[in-house]
Amino acid sequence: MPKAPKSRGGKQEKKVIHPYSRKAAQLTREVHKQEKKEKLKNAKALRLSVVGEKLQWFQSHLDPSKADYTKKEASELTEKYLHRFCDELEQIELHNSIKGRQGKQHSSREMIIKQTIEHERQLYEGYGIDVPDIVNSKHLKNFREWDGDLKKLPNIKMRKVSTKDAVCSRTDVADGEAEEELDEAKDTD
Repeated sequence: MPKAPKSRGGKQEKKVIHPYSRKAAQLTREVHKQEKKEKLKNAKALRLSVVGEKLQWFQSHLDPSKADYTKKEASELTEKYLHRFCDELEQIELHNSIKGRQGKQHSSREMIIKQTIEHERQLYEGYGIDVPDIVNSKHLKNFREWDGDLKKLPNIKMRKVSTKDAVCSRTDVADGEAEEELDEAKDTD
């Protein structure tokens, strides 16, 4: 019986690994580890891109003449941010209201927008929503200089803004106006 032909060039043939061997278990662990790393990397990239989009919206809606904002103004800007999808929702409702159309168009987009609005509204009315710190003039300056690079996101300071901030600042303004009225009343007496 003739011998098996030898491989040329000093290359070894790839051995078949038994499925229940330690080597197979080791290779399986490595594959699972790589998949887990990729999954975490993708999740982090998605989270950073969402935060980046939010910051770009705030950066584009800042008043260039202001050196810093009050808490009330920051709350008003956050309210504008929460209403950023209103135009798109109106367009979707307009498309759906046209007679002769069968079924809803853009229903998945409409559902995603409504869920996002509801989630952000709950955050804003509850613990607070993260926005760039525009109340502090130093942080506002750094935020204005930000070029949109996601790698520089940790350099931007964030602040939680909630409806409580808007209410507190409104009562402060009301108290200030009441004091002014009292002073005017005393002056006229």
